[in-house]
Amino acid sequence: MDSHRLGAALPRVIGWLNRLNARHPWSHNDRLHRWIARRLPDRRGSALDVGCGQGLLAWRLSHRFGRVLAIDVDAPQVAATTARCADRPNVTARVASFAEVDGTFDGITMVAVLHHLDLEDALPRIRRLLAPGGRLLVIGLARSETRIDLAWDLLSAITNPLIGVILHPRPVLDPPSGDPFPTKDPDVTLSELRGAFARHLPGARFRRRLGFRHTIEWTAPAR
Repeated sequence: MDSHRLGAALPRVIGWLNRLNARHPWSHNDRLHRWIARRLPDRRGSALDVGCGQGLLAWRLSHRFGRVLAIDVDAPQVAATTARCADRPNVTARVASFAEVDGTFDGITMVAVLHHLDLEDALPRIRRLLAPGGRLLVIGLARSETRIDLAWDLLSAITNPLIGVILHPRPVLDPPSGDPFPTKDPDVTLSELRGAFARHLPGARFRRRLGFRHTIEWTAPAR
């Protein structure tokens, strides 16, 4: 197929993929909660879940930490977290920005949140909030820039509907429109993220993931 015909066919292919994704939906973020669970710190007195959404991760963390603070700037999301964690007295959910948090935590989790924050403020704050040996675990998004980025995007676009069919073989006949979560397209690239972490949280481990995601893991050194 020549480039002209390929260009004409591409919108149809993307439209088909989008319709298939809508009929077999799955959560890219929730799928990676297991990655978080496998990398929790040894000491688990307290955890901070930044951008708690509807509370699924906070609920899971409450079984592994003595205390969980779940924050979000969106009041309906905090209300959903409160309802989900009603049977977990060690979970506190409140409307707050990351800049408003004080205290010391053994674990900090951020799922599709870091690209909403000012890195030059957020990364030093993470260092201050984490106890020695505490761990930052991030599931993130970044703006594509390089050919490698675009190759991963293409792979994700191809595998997304396949994963959806495997996880949810029964199609949703009337998929909802819109997004239940406040969203923002990332404006920082993975290369820029690596540079910011090198300046503020050196030694962080990055890994690309399917579903247009990456993960970041950083452990606070002994002071």
